[in-house]
Amino acid sequence: MTKYLKKEEIDEAAIIEISKALKEGKLVVFPTDTVYGIGTNAYNKEACERIYEVKGRPNNKPLIMLISDVSMLKEIVEYITPAEQKLIDNFWPEALTIKFKKKNGIIPNIVSASDEYLRVRLVNKGLIYNLIKTSKVPIVAPSANLSGSQTGTKIKNIINELGGKVDYILNYGDLESDTVSTIVQVIEEKLLIIREGKIKKEELAKIIPLL
Repeated sequence: MTKYLKKEEIDEAAIIEISKALKEGKLVVFPTDTVYGIGTNAYNKEACERIYEVKGRPNNKPLIMLISDVSMLKEIVEYITPAEQKLIDNFWPEALTIKFKKKNGIIPNIVSASDEYLRVRLVNKGLIYNLIKTSKVPIVAPSANLSGSQTGTKIKNIINELGGKVDYILNYGDLESDTVSTIVQVIEEKLLIIREGKIKKEELAKIIPLL
């Protein structure tokens, strides 16, 4: 059964309750810094598998992870290259998702679609920041919609598609923007833009040469 909470109902006690649920592997729909996401504990293999099932998401499509501070990143990635550090210093916290070489045996393979990289973004404000900080775990957060349908910005659509399939839906109303994060990867100290979103290639090219 899905529990619905409106923005005005989400106080400190609710944040503690929802953060505990996330840590336990429950599925929660929440607004992020871009669109609504459907999230759970990135360390929990069964919970991450459930996200794929609920969304009807192909297993070869990796999940984006959200963190609340760089210390979380260091627990899950093998290293941070100088170019990756430049991106962190210049763009985080912003809508930039960076691919990092993952540490083996930490994050379930399903999160990375069994490749060698994790796709990570840092947030430092809003509800999602408070949930990650309180739960103390990285959160996977693909957009809150069924695969192939409209990106999750309209709360009515989200409730119609995901109501009854997730544990919580946090209703902050419709979101104005459907702009997704930009996804990049550093290859030999040059930048590959995998998906251009909120941050444009011209901004990135000022920091690191593009491939």
